[in-house]
Amino acid sequence: MEGLKEGVRNLDRHIRNLQGFGQTVVVCFNRYASDTDEEIAFCREHCAEMGIGFAVNNAFNEGGAGAEELARLVAETIDKHPSESLCYAYADEDSIEAKAKAVVAKVYGGSGVSFTPAAKKMLQKIEELGLTHYPICIAKTQYSFSADQKAYGVPEGFTIAIRDVVINRGSEFVVLIAGEILRMPGLPKVPQAEKIDIVNGEIEGLS
Repeated sequence: MEGLKEGVRNLDRHIRNLQGFGQTVVVCFNRYASDTDEEIAFCREHCAEMGIGFAVNNAFNEGGAGAEELARLVAETIDKHPSESLCYAYADEDSIEAKAKAVVAKVYGGSGVSFTPAAKKMLQKIEELGLTHYPICIAKTQYSFSADQKAYGVPEGFTIAIRDVVINRGSEFVVLIAGEILRMPGLPKVPQAEKIDIVNGEIEGLS
């Protein structure tokens, strides 16, 4: 149960973050076979104390019937408690560095951002190209609000180190790469699909 309580603290941070953007929040509990009634009751009661709608989604096991509670909650919430206008963590005209500091402070709960010399050179290049109005995307571990994948729960007071900056001109985003995150690798020059064939009615080349 102690681990569940730590997970609820993490949930609370996500709820506050979404509310900070002016959004109405509901919590969906995707049920797995290992989840107990006690755990679900604990989460439901916690959300009720916060005034947050809560529903269990068991569609994987029960099909559409398992998602009815969630569907009704979402429809009722939209009807009675619609979200406000979307708020942003930073302004378009802010510098990339200021945008990073705003996200780390307002969303992640950190105390600051640092940039390597290579990253600082890219920030200068962005200014020279007149692209500081681009929004940012921070690529970091999904396991923590910080860039440390072992800092579970709700860490605070940390600094996120940006080691590289990538300009995505097509999508008009600036990607800040934090910590030891490995970005999605590219496809090989010769994809496995070229080796797949049907021979005498049997599929070959899948392994």
